[in-house]
Amino acid sequence: MKLLPLLLLAAGALLWFVAANALLPLAAWPEALVPAGDRSVAEIRLVFGLMPRAVVALLVGAALGLAGALLQRVLRNPLADPTVLGVSAGAQLALVCATLFAPAVLAQGRLPVALAGAAASAALVLILGQRRGFEPARMVVVGMLVGLMASSLATALTLARGQYLLSLVIWNGGSLVQQDWSAVIRLAFALGVCLVLALGLIRPMQLLAIGAETAGALGLRVGLVRLVVIAVAVLLTAIVSAEVGLIGFIGLAAPTIVRTLGLRTETTRLLACMAAGAGLLLLCDSGVLLIDHAVGEMFPVGAVTGLIGGPLMLWLLPRLSGRTPPASGEATATQQTGSAWRPLAVLAVLLVAGSLIGLALGRGPGGWSFLQAGDIAAFLPLRLPRLVAAIAAGALLAGAGAILQRTTSNPLASPEVMGVSAGAALGFGLAVFFVPMPQPWMFLIATALGGAVVLLIVARAAMKAGLPSERILLMGLALSALASAVLSAMMAGGDARAWIILTWLAGSTSAIGMVEAVILVALAVLLMIFSLLAARWLAVLPLGVEIASALGLSRFARVSLFLVAGVATGTATVLVGPVSFVGLMAPHIARRIGLNSAAAFTAGAMLIGGFLMMLADAGARLAAFPYELPLGLFATLIGTPWLLLTMTRQTR
Repeated sequence: MKLLPLLLLAAGALLWFVAANALLPLAAWPEALVPAGDRSVAEIRLVFGLMPRAVVALLVGAALGLAGALLQRVLRNPLADPTVLGVSAGAQLALVCATLFAPAVLAQGRLPVALAGAAASAALVLILGQRRGFEPARMVVVGMLVGLMASSLATALTLARGQYLLSLVIWNGGSLVQQDWSAVIRLAFALGVCLVLALGLIRPMQLLAIGAETAGALGLRVGLVRLVVIAVAVLLTAIVSAEVGLIGFIGLAAPTIVRTLGLRTETTRLLACMAAGAGLLLLCDSGVLLIDHAVGEMFPVGAVTGLIGGPLMLWLLPRLSGRTPPASGEATATQQTGSAWRPLAVLAVLLVAGSLIGLALGRGPGGWSFLQAGDIAAFLPLRLPRLVAAIAAGALLAGAGAILQRTTSNPLASPEVMGVSAGAALGFGLAVFFVPMPQPWMFLIATALGGAVVLLIVARAAMKAGLPSERILLMGLALSALASAVLSAMMAGGDARAWIILTWLAGSTSAIGMVEAVILVALAVLLMIFSLLAARWLAVLPLGVEIASALGLSRFARVSLFLVAGVATGTATVLVGPVSFVGLMAPHIARRIGLNSAAAFTAGAMLIGGFLMMLADAGARLAAFPYELPLGLFATLIGTPWLLLTMTRQTR
């Protein structure tokens, strides 16, 4: 088991050799390396393409593995990595802004721009996380929200400037394609410097591991150590983003792999994380090269890292030793302070008023205006179904998130984090590719089953292995990465059906009719009724599995809650696409306004989810008139700033 990082390196090297040998037989390599005359095209591709690409994969994987290890160590958080904490998204936003609005800034290289964006995101996450003592759950929530905000802004800017769309999409997917050895030199120098700094910080990190207060009492400058370690991780992330784009999951998977090995010294663990990250990324990229040779289709390696890392993490998670720091108690509050009827009534009034305004508000060549009485009859059949569908879908996603947070006693649980949305998206993709002439009801069943299957896998593993909540979330992230990778691989073949999935992934209610809207409303009402009937289950489960079982709560109750949340997510997803993090944001907002009891919390989250989606649908319809923008993007842009603002006002 302790040789696993080396085995990953060996497997990746073997696959790369097979791909390189398919391009140019081994016997011809000496002449390619030391040519007697002009090189052939195959020799040029080997020497200046595949060889530096393999070294770049090793260096990038090692850098991401080291960055993830540093962040997890200094924050004492097994979920921390550059992607989850929003650092990669900050670099992405900065580079997109520079590409679109100030390309001259990139003349000196992309690293300063990426570093500025990554540092800004990291600073915001740290400022907000410090108010609660860097609690693991809170840090991940804040990092996800900051990352969502940055990614949504980057996506909005990219869609608004269509002439750059293809190049930015390719860069966002993460590509290791090389034309010379210059990137190898830059990455090797930067990684060497950061590794020296990290090794010099080992002793302070060991002291910090025993607790911030104890380490401070022993004379350690805790704030300075955290700042320096995080700065090294941010620098590594920015370098990777500037050179090859966004590559996710490696910084989370590599430290998770190493934690199962039982290594004793901190130096050995850091080096093992680098080896695991390098081997994992080389293995993924070599697989991409082999697929390209077999079918003639190349796609970004960043889109498929989950194909190998996801199953590996699922296999390793039950074998993790030790305990992770406890999550915040935000998701376990059960006592209602004050009356819940007033905030619920206010939410209902806001939802109705906003809906009426959304139906009447429009935008045309002459600017913004409200519909006249004579025009309402003509526009109502067009606007009413999509508005109703958006509200119902938001309520379903938010209700699913509220149920998951209460069931797992974790404020991070949501359809998106637990992999439910990715499972539903994979179900939709499978229906598109493998069902001849699929009907709408087939898509509905496929997405509902996809979301439910993922949740049942997580629930079964959690109940069987007794995993703590943080590791349950890791399992959800692994399943999400795996499902997303499979979907990306299916779409990479250039099949025309991939455009159906691409259009659906953007999320839109424009094609929804009244029949579909009524179905969503009926499901939202059923979910509301179910959550009220299951209020006792939702009130008892946050107390812990042992207490819940002692109070007579059976395993059937937990399985039923997981299944209902999966079906609700799947049905909402099939009609409006995988809307980003409404299921995470709405329950958090409900908790912030004081809705703590099980019934009030779920009902409030569903009202807030409907309100967010109502605003998002209006924004998607009106912001870029006459074009329509993705629904999920606006849901993120509306919900995340408010939630981050409430977090800045909350003290420890």
